[in-house]
Amino acid sequence: MTATGTFDVSLTPQKDDSAPAGRMLINKTYHGDVIGSGVGQMVSKRIENGHAVYFAIEEVTATIDGKSGTFTLLHKGLMNPDGQSLSIEIMPTSGTGQLSSISGNCEIEQKDGVHFYTLHYQL
Repeated sequence: MTATGTFDVSLTPQKDDSAPAGRMLINKTYHGDVIGSGVGQMVSKRIENGHAVYFAIEEVTATIDGKSGTFTLLHKGLMNPDGQSLSIEIMPTSGTGQLSSISGNCEIEQKDGVHFYTLHYQL
């Protein structure tokens, strides 16, 4: 199954002088086929040659296709001067409530300042 829509995101930098990477709190509001919110943390690192990496764990509380519950998204992004890649997977067995059997992955795209998602999932 596929769910699509948009999301609003707020990233709040966290001060941590002892670590070589940046850390941010994530707050999202999902619109469209997924109605709900996401909260999490992101750790990222960028170096001068244009390479960057980020990992994030996001806990989603939502209703999808009339079913409510929670699940965890695992984000992994890589960037270099030639392009970027992003992988977002639903953590196996992380679903609760009516989403307890959820599995799949998510794609995101930003266009003209709007964030779009496509969630490919099975229940």
